[in-house]
Amino acid sequence: MADTYTIMARVLVTGASGFIGAKLSERLVARGDEVTCLVRPKSHRGALDPLGVRYAWGDVRDADAMHAAVAEANVVYHLAGLASAFCAQDLMQVNCGGFRNVASACAQCDQPPVLVSVSSLAAAGPSPPGRERTESDPAEPVSNYGRAKRAAELVAEEFADRVPITIVRPPIVFGEGDTQMRNVFRSIFRYGVHVALGVAGSRYSLIHVDDLCDALIACADNGKRLAPAGAAQTTSPPQGYYFVAADERPTFAELGIMIGKSLGRQSVHVLKSRSTAGIWTAAAVAEGISRLRGQPYILSFDKAREASAGNWVCSPLNIRRDLHVAPRVSVLDRLRQTSNWYLQKKWL
Repeated sequence: MADTYTIMARVLVTGASGFIGAKLSERLVARGDEVTCLVRPKSHRGALDPLGVRYAWGDVRDADAMHAAVAEANVVYHLAGLASAFCAQDLMQVNCGGFRNVASACAQCDQPPVLVSVSSLAAAGPSPPGRERTESDPAEPVSNYGRAKRAAELVAEEFADRVPITIVRPPIVFGEGDTQMRNVFRSIFRYGVHVALGVAGSRYSLIHVDDLCDALIACADNGKRLAPAGAAQTTSPPQGYYFVAADERPTFAELGIMIGKSLGRQSVHVLKSRSTAGIWTAAAVAEGISRLRGQPYILSFDKAREASAGNWVCSPLNIRRDLHVAPRVSVLDRLRQTSNWYLQKKWL
């Protein structure tokens, strides 16, 4: 039987100042949990301060800080991580090494908390030819980011005999407060143009941040837990891993048209090309600018590796069967919700 925890749990959220972490913290406070947010001194806490959460000061790369932060938690939601970096070592240090510190801190508790770790579809890899990816497929990451996230999953399996762990692998996450997808919305809102060079025909799974939070909370409450590394796996798909996604799987070109509809545009001009050369050219320009500024940008050579790898669609059937959790409304409705928020906040 899956581990459970009761309402009004003592919860730790790592990466709480980020897009997903802030929304999850808000949801947990609303349902009555006692929420502690792991933040760094320079983290932007504008979305967290009004919630009345407690703060644990530190970084997942600091093992001592993690021991102190985890000490009284019943549940730990691990969202801290790097989406981009100048070198693979930095991604591995934060996404894998940081997770090891979190898991180790949990394992040393007298009663280890439930640990729900947010990984990524990138850890599993792009879709196999002609079908969606499932949890039963062997992991085949194609980027440094994906390999770092997969390495963290393997660390989780090392600790699975001591800590009840569930891994959630979301695809593209969008919603109110997201700074990455905002650029796609902005281009369509301002110019009616959607840039899809080399990826117009690639299909993608998506999940709105609210629906992802539903899934994370359901996994903490009743999700299946990882089997220890080396243990005989008797279930298919392997227990403790969940993809979460909406039903719709638009091509990147179709996604641009859907965003246009959500913004009230009659039409959207989609810039297409069959070659992936445009992806690599854009990545080269973005990488050069980001290095000059000393700040990694989400568009990079590493993201170009993912973008040129084909379709990124995954099956949510496993989590729906186990936990009966699914998106509450359509992707188009969620895009409208997101567009309205961007417009109200003058982000576009």
